[in-house]
Amino acid sequence: MRELFDDLLATIVFFIIFALIGNIFIATGVGMAVGVAQLFWTRYKGKKIEPLQWMGVGLVIVFGGLTLFTHDSRFIMVKPSIIHFAIGFIMLRKGWMERYMPPVAIENLPGSLIVGWGYGWAGLMFVLGVSNIVVALTCSPVVWGWFLSVGAIGAKLVFFGVQYVIFRMTVVRRMRASQPVVSG
Repeated sequence: MRELFDDLLATIVFFIIFALIGNIFIATGVGMAVGVAQLFWTRYKGKKIEPLQWMGVGLVIVFGGLTLFTHDSRFIMVKPSIIHFAIGFIMLRKGWMERYMPPVAIENLPGSLIVGWGYGWAGLMFVLGVSNIVVALTCSPVVWGWFLSVGAIGAKLVFFGVQYVIFRMTVVRRMRASQPVVSG
């Protein structure tokens, strides 16, 4: 979870600031600053910057800059769809999930299950992107804010929860099956 949190930190900060103060422009500026600072911090620590991190910071800078420049609420509201689509395309890369998984899971889960869930995450990003466009173009900014902060995040949390349960059950079942049977 730590790696996923790190990859999404700028977005998380944006949503928290937006939820607390309701100013999308301040939230965007703070999110941009966090994304850039996080990149520098990662480099300073001598760690590799992963593709999802580069994409996240790039999107924060480009779309955040456009948000601050245009001051157009429609652009601001549709922007998360562009981000969801971009993340979805990155998630189409086979095996991207392995970075976020503990060794015990990688050792005990079939590769096809990991890859399948990775593609499932990509599909979820595409669905959320389309859903956001519909909400952004047909609802008020308040409804959009609730959709994005509760609906989209909630969908990701539910998807993660289901994946976690399935992965855990599979790992436990495989580990039990590989233990030698002790007879009395």
